[in-house]
Amino acid sequence: MASIRFVNLSKTWGANKPVLQGINLDIVDGEFLVLVGPSGCGKSTLLRMLAGLESISEGELYIGDKLANHIPPAQRGLAMVFQSYALYPHMNVFDNMAFALKMAGKAKAEIKQEVERAAEILQITPLLARKPGQLSGGQRQRVAIGRAIVRQPQVFLFDEPLSNLDASLRLQMRLELAKLHQNLKSTMVYVTHDQVEAMTLGQRIVVLQGGKIEQVGTPQQLYEQPSNVFVAGFLGTPKMNFLPARALGEHSGDGAGWQLSCGSAQLTIPPAHWATGAARERDWQGKALTLGIRAEHLEILATASGAKDELPAQVAHIEYLGDSAQVYLHCTLSEDLLCARQAVNSLSACQAGQNVWLKLATQHCHVFDQDGVALSHGKSC
Repeated sequence: MASIRFVNLSKTWGANKPVLQGINLDIVDGEFLVLVGPSGCGKSTLLRMLAGLESISEGELYIGDKLANHIPPAQRGLAMVFQSYALYPHMNVFDNMAFALKMAGKAKAEIKQEVERAAEILQITPLLARKPGQLSGGQRQRVAIGRAIVRQPQVFLFDEPLSNLDASLRLQMRLELAKLHQNLKSTMVYVTHDQVEAMTLGQRIVVLQGGKIEQVGTPQQLYEQPSNVFVAGFLGTPKMNFLPARALGEHSGDGAGWQLSCGSAQLTIPPAHWATGAARERDWQGKALTLGIRAEHLEILATASGAKDELPAQVAHIEYLGDSAQVYLHCTLSEDLLCARQAVNSLSACQAGQNVWLKLATQHCHVFDQDGVALSHGKSC
């Protein structure tokens, strides 16, 4: 196993096309870290730079305590699992897994021992005599992972390894990868554009956008305390709802919270939820802000109760998910549909086209400034 450190790492294509800019990141020995972001954000390029498959334009890469910028890929002690399984079709599973060891000149007895050990970990021992064409997608992915395990690398690199699998196999393989990490206790770096994979697999997540790191943290930290609008909208299914708001000032000057107007609603955001000094050190009164609230913190009311923290809306569509439903709503404040997650037993009178009221749980609201930077974080569930 090994720790990894990126110091001011940058990658530029040609003269004026930066792909990654000033990446500073420490990956702890034995950690499962996920790089996530939209297409083109630089996550796969960063992984390939770590593997030695792409050159480093600027900065330093350390694997363990060694500067690795110019160490050849084969000498970095890494093993990579690609999106495509890249199995040799004319070889059986055993030979596919043993290939790298044979090329390294390992003894037959050692090769047999390592392949059988990896096959047992991945529960593919009965498949060792089969050819790749006789395997399912999930089985082929296990073989590709097994080919990495037999090398006993310091670090495992995964480049969107589940993208070619259907939904049920993805779920199964996510569980297998989590179990594999628990068993091997190896450092693993995993690239995906799927935020569900990121949230369910990563001990920590690195959110990338435009070649820069937006935020690093545990899945819970990123979900409950996003540092900006991008992270708040990218992580979470469904994504966070955003509404325009305006700061009115401190509630009666008594420290009870800060008042915001959001359309016809007036909300008091508890002071404990504001970022340190954000509400005190700057004058936000009258300034345009963005209010964020997740689907589980919106309550649908058939009629207005008269409270100030309610907004009028109209039901557009309902998605039933068994014990709950996602209700999509039109609101004049937003061009995008808002989403509220509700228990099915509370939807008996909720129909498409119906006019309703949305009650906003102020203790769970997030507030962002004009630049999209978080000023407050909603209370955790």
